[in-house]
Amino acid sequence: MSTFQAPKGTYDLIPPDSATYLAVREALSAPLRNSGYGYIETPGFEDVALFARGVGESTDIVSKEMYAFETKGGDKLALRPEGTASVLRAALEANLHKGGNLPVKLWYSGSYYRYERPQKGRYRHFSQVGAEAVGTEDPALDAELIILADQAYRALGLRRFRILLNSLGDKECRPVYREALQGFLRDLDLDEETRRRVEINPLRVLDDKRSEVQKQLTGAPMLRDYLCDACKAYHDEVRALLTAAGVAYEDDEKLVRGLDYYTRTTFEFVHDGLGSQSAVGGGGRYDGLSEMIGGPALPSVGWALGVDRTVLALEAEGVTLDIPATTSVYAVPLGEEARRVLFGLVTELRKAGVATDFAFGGRGLKGAMKSANRSGARYTVVAGERDLAEGNVQVKDMESGEQQAVAVGDLVAVVQGKLA
Repeated sequence: MSTFQAPKGTYDLIPPDSATYLAVREALSAPLRNSGYGYIETPGFEDVALFARGVGESTDIVSKEMYAFETKGGDKLALRPEGTASVLRAALEANLHKGGNLPVKLWYSGSYYRYERPQKGRYRHFSQVGAEAVGTEDPALDAELIILADQAYRALGLRRFRILLNSLGDKECRPVYREALQGFLRDLDLDEETRRRVEINPLRVLDDKRSEVQKQLTGAPMLRDYLCDACKAYHDEVRALLTAAGVAYEDDEKLVRGLDYYTRTTFEFVHDGLGSQSAVGGGGRYDGLSEMIGGPALPSVGWALGVDRTVLALEAEGVTLDIPATTSVYAVPLGEEARRVLFGLVTELRKAGVATDFAFGGRGLKGAMKSANRSGARYTVVAGERDLAEGNVQVKDMESGEQQAVAVGDLVAVVQGKLA
């Protein structure tokens, strides 16, 4: 065993489990690639102020969970705790919004980092697939993103997830609600840190999971009673479009999400098979974020879906993904001459697009065939001196056990025909 281990709260993805994670990433991004979203990749770390301003200083993410550090050159940076602020920063820096084709639709996939108490479904290093539609205020865009996430989960075979939906209002109506909520919360018996949150972002208190806080929230003013006519109409349109698309959702008036930048539509995908860490993904509209980080007014909406949480949801439902074997053909040489000839044939098969592996290390027939079995290959190609003297190799069907001699020059065509 190595002297070193993965840092606390992280994990290594290794075969064969890693194939499931790759398949999940592929499935979560497939509906986006089919809907006009282009791929974007941003650095794993950014200026710490980007997250402090964009995500919000009162959030747990910024105040407690961010990996922040100072470089040798004196720059204050942070490992990215989420994707939206980075993607919007990159889009603004590249002036993508000036191309005249709004919204700018982008998707991404990568690792994110938060210093949290590690538990199942909550790691310090985690993987997400995300999408952002930048520069357009349109309820159809909010509905589109929710529908695409719903499609992605259903394509994976998930059925026991629910969509929670809320509206957080906008800069017109939310301040009025905020004041009413603060008045209510200031009279409660809350700890010092929660009182501080009441003054900075009182809506986050509604999201507090502690039962002693939730009990006191009975009778708290509800945001829906304070929404302006424009926000009500916008939210009703989002709901109508989801209903017309056959996507079921539940109204959840306490849904705030843990980021300060959300406005109007906010939503979460939860799975009841995951215990306390039930959220598998979520997102919302963030019309003011561009201005918060120094850009022009660019109303936008997006989501991020957790790859790790989605894998746990699949396990909870007993869904096994149909992942094809990584190897179709396994070559077993017997002797030096066969080793040279078969290695050349392996290269030809790979060039022809056939997934092929080779028995390295000069093992005997028995050990090499065990490796062929473990590889999941459908066919093995075996050759010894006698076969080569006759200009042949032996092709064995690993399912039926049938074996046939094939001329060396015909191998690629024969194997392609069998696999087709």
